[in-house]
Amino acid sequence: MCANNGGGCDYKNGPLPSCAPLAISYTPAQTSAAPQYGKSDALARGTLFPGLDLPLKNIANRIGAPDTPLGELMSLDFVIAELGLYLDTHPCDTEALKLYRNFEAMCKDAKEKYVELYGPLEQTQVSERSYNWLESPWLWEYVKEA
Repeated sequence: MCANNGGGCDYKNGPLPSCAPLAISYTPAQTSAAPQYGKSDALARGTLFPGLDLPLKNIANRIGAPDTPLGELMSLDFVIAELGLYLDTHPCDTEALKLYRNFEAMCKDAKEKYVELYGPLEQTQVSERSYNWLESPWLWEYVKEA
């Protein structure tokens, strides 16, 4: 189940069975978690993996996540979701699992810092001192000071 079926293919091409029967469709499987986009680019492109990046009519979103603490969290959450989907089909890829755990720890730390600085992200993060949903400005109420 965990054999590498790469067959010499690069990251943009997956292997097909030799002498595949006619009239049966096949979808080549991704063979490796490498290479990868950076987390901000991954969020903008809609995939962590360049081999899966197939933009419609060659039009690609090149704008990354906003350079804000919340944008950083969005990017980290996206990378974790992408790696989780990859690991669903590649459970023996130990390098991808290490990377997943690394991003998971980074995301946990980033969320704790965000909650400490800006307040809860989720209702489960509310403490006695920080339940201020109605008192805080809503996202559209923030005004950039001149």
